[in-house]
Amino acid sequence: MTKEEFAAIAAGIPHLPGIYQYYGEENHLLYVGKAKDLRKRVATYFSNDRISYKTHELVKRIKRVEFTIVDTEQDAFLLENALIKEYHPRYNIMLKDDKTYPYIVIKKEPFPRVFLTRRKYADGSEYLGPFTSVGKLRELMELVKQMIPLRTCKLPLSSKNIAKGNFKVCLEYHLGNCKGPCENKQSEEDYNNSLQQVKNILKGNLQPVSALLKDNLKEAVKNLRFEEAAGIQKKLSYLEDYQARSVVVGKVPGNLDVFTLSRDGATAFVNYLMVQNGTIIQTHHVQLETKLDESDEEVLSFAISNIRHQFNSLATEIVVPFPIDYPENGITITVPKGGDKKKLIDLSFKNVAYYQRDWKHKKSIHQHDDSNEKRIKTLASLQELLQLPVIPNHIECFDNSHFQGGYPVSAMVCFMHGIPDKQHYRHFNVKTVTGIDDFATMREVVYRRYKRLTLSQSPLPNLIIIDGGKGQLNAALESLESLGLKGKMTVIGLAKNQEEIFFPGDSNSIQLPWTSDALRLIRQIRDEVHRFGIQFHRKQRSKGTFKNELEDIPGIGKKTAELLLSTFSSVKKIKELPKASLESLIGPAKAALVLDHFSKG
Repeated sequence: MTKEEFAAIAAGIPHLPGIYQYYGEENHLLYVGKAKDLRKRVATYFSNDRISYKTHELVKRIKRVEFTIVDTEQDAFLLENALIKEYHPRYNIMLKDDKTYPYIVIKKEPFPRVFLTRRKYADGSEYLGPFTSVGKLRELMELVKQMIPLRTCKLPLSSKNIAKGNFKVCLEYHLGNCKGPCENKQSEEDYNNSLQQVKNILKGNLQPVSALLKDNLKEAVKNLRFEEAAGIQKKLSYLEDYQARSVVVGKVPGNLDVFTLSRDGATAFVNYLMVQNGTIIQTHHVQLETKLDESDEEVLSFAISNIRHQFNSLATEIVVPFPIDYPENGITITVPKGGDKKKLIDLSFKNVAYYQRDWKHKKSIHQHDDSNEKRIKTLASLQELLQLPVIPNHIECFDNSHFQGGYPVSAMVCFMHGIPDKQHYRHFNVKTVTGIDDFATMREVVYRRYKRLTLSQSPLPNLIIIDGGKGQLNAALESLESLGLKGKMTVIGLAKNQEEIFFPGDSNSIQLPWTSDALRLIRQIRDEVHRFGIQFHRKQRSKGTFKNELEDIPGIGKKTAELLLSTFSSVKKIKELPKASLESLIGPAKAALVLDHFSKG
């Protein structure tokens, strides 16, 4: 967009707070920003002749400007962050943190269980975390186990079930790890009191737990219950030992979030310390890639918003090394000059400096190590053997997966420069195909993958591997042709087990030299897509996501369908069974339903 074109629309942009959005070709969102004064802020992109090269490149691509007026700066701040998370605009800061972290969940149920999970559901349960250190988290859970007896079983402990006497205490009760609520040996009130102590431990608030144990110890000694007193003393020692290993930062009241920033060109590094009750209970690093000339204040403010949301922080004070514009209600921004909070900033700077040095070291190794040189040679060899137009630095491989003739899913893995790039792995629940049809399934998932890449203007791979031979290769080509991508990428089919490679239109396959590094790379990619697909398949089956064809037969339930599949291996075999075989397993009535269903099909 030129200055003249902007001048024509400028009068319609108000002098009010809000967010602005820049769109490029094909209505693609390029950038989202916030402003106290929309017209003034947007005008700086078009009226400043000394803007950077990156900003100039953005302005050249702008075809349309949209804006949304909000009531306050805080509303603009929140809306900007929400849109960036939703659409990942090309020119906004990118947060490079795709890890998943574990939570501790306190399950919403009678006599709630407490356990680790990496999945967070909107089920009314209380989730604490996420936690960045699994080792520290397991140590915390061990502390809970030693201190507070809670149930670990999955029994439905409703008051009605307990009153009926449906359950018996297990070994955990006899070991002293559970007080036996299943047999009404522990009241719900007492269990909830124990649960409150667990919450205190998990939130780093150890003082109330220590005080309660000391009171219980005094009472036990006073009443000459020396064995009980010895047990309490053991718990106190365990708690004090854990407390001694925790990082205590001095007499800092309340809860704090501490952030520091370091930069290396377009790459920024942020360290986060979560401080509760004078103890650092979380530490976390993130790496960000800046796209324009964002200031340190803008980068840190963006990182703080994302990290606080990710870690569900409720701290009302944020400690930073320099002033930032962070318009969130009820939040105090502190820039300490001395004292315990300044020591926290110094500690955070030490952490972020170490993280940055480690990143540089790993980057240097990656650029110069022998294995990188070997990968380059392997890819060059693969290019020569397959007669590819370019070195296949970007390879994607597809595979279909099903279980006993049912439950179809597909997986795709991505290798960049000869190594797995897991952030670009994708799995697909098949949407448009009924039953097992590998060709239609491959046609669907290839279409979905490259339609998405085309719409987002993302780079296309140099080489696509279709694991499954000629039929699936042709199905994939149909999808690429419908997207107008035929000839823009090399596509090959890989026959299962035999490692024969098919090119489109060739009647004969080729086989790479058995001991070549190029074939080893193909095998690695094939094995990786199998592993990733099977892993996804197991997850879906364990969640009960799938429903096989047999369950669609009226009168045939899930247990009968599973019995048939486990006995006869596949739906295809079941269709071919004689009536007597079915009747001997599931009885005449259900056998008749199955036979009638398949005869209509």
